Amino acid sequence: MPSTKNIKTVEQLAEKLNQAKSVVLTNYCGLNVEQITKLRREIKKAGGEFKVAKNTLISLSLKKSGYQLENDNVLTQSTALLFCYQDEISPIKALYEFFKTNELPKIKLGFLDKQLYPENKIIDLAQLPSLEILKTKLVISLSSPLNNLVYVLKTNLRNLTLVLDQIKKQKQPN
Repeated sequence: MPSTKNIKTVEQLAEKLNQAKSVVLTNYCGLNVEQITKLRREIKKAGGEFKVAKNTLISLSLKKSGYQLENDNVLTQSTALLFCYQDEISPIKALYEFFKTNELPKIKLGFLDKQLYPENKIIDLAQLPSLEILKTKLVISLSSPLNNLVYVLKTNLRNLTLVLDQIKKQKQPN
């Protein structure tokens, strides 16, 4: 018979899973309290939440929310969940930046729109440039052909003006 505390925890985790745009499961083993607190602060700034829970409760909440694990072998050792609420990628970037400096926590797997992604794909997502940078690159690449066209048209007009000016100078008596 499950305790009411565990039932409540599963319901809370399932609710968070349903609200999250993306979720990452990590192994936080080896992090001390100070590091976890710092990580939680960084993730919260990025619009996410880092939550530690028991593996059995995580498994139950994932099933309750419609997330499919290939196997439950992932849910071993110490597992924490990273919930990304506002932006799918920013909290993952914060987790990855923390990982680069501390070499912990280890990413197990992730979900983006309830689709399962392995660790390497989650790391690839974390290494993408920010949305603002991608938008800027898109605008630059879209405006580049127009800028080139304007430059070519201006060059032809300038050359025509120079040729007409030369003709005018030749026809004028000295």
